[in-house]
Amino acid sequence: MNDLGKAIQYRLTAAATAQEADGRKHRSQKSQMLIVNAMLELVAKGNLEPSADQIAEIAKVGRRSVFRHFSDMDTLYREMNNSITATVGSIVPQPFLAADWRGQVLELVDRRAAGFEKMKPFLLAGQVHRHRSAFLKTAHAQFVGILRNILMAILPKDAARDAVLVEALDMLLSFESWNRLREDQGLSIAKSKRVLKQAIESLLEGQASGDT
Repeated sequence: MNDLGKAIQYRLTAAATAQEADGRKHRSQKSQMLIVNAMLELVAKGNLEPSADQIAEIAKVGRRSVFRHFSDMDTLYREMNNSITATVGSIVPQPFLAADWRGQVLELVDRRAAGFEKMKPFLLAGQVHRHRSAFLKTAHAQFVGILRNILMAILPKDAARDAVLVEALDMLLSFESWNRLREDQGLSIAKSKRVLKQAIESLLEGQASGDT
């Protein structure tokens, strides 16, 4: 084979190798997406601690594929958290209807009720695994911090300086309070919101009377 033939053969081989590598990468990305979606599906159905076998069955991949793509469950939960964050991120920037800050705090009850109901299986799954997952501990702390920052952005300076008021509002607007009303006390969504709004209104009335 002359030099030209060798050069052509080299280019053909390189192109075939690159195409094969691209195919493997595409298949790998597809498998990873199937695994993440399977994890989300299982958790959404209430399986807070799905096994690798269950994930593999839903994803229609081999059990080895689950471990090949995710060397530990922390990595899998990281991917799950990324998907969840992208899904619920649209809730936060919605403008408030109320013009005053007290009305906006009450609106947070409705907003968080919708978000918490949608996120409940995943937040509960996080609680189950948090004790052994550094990533989930960090993600939970960030989640709590974001919720608190949203509240603090609403409060005027005098209310923000009232440490007891801030901590009480932060607690009432938390997922833990919502889940206690919904699951442990068995209240409906509507009644849970009424309970929280009445408790918040009582707090704010006390804060208003203290200002006079």
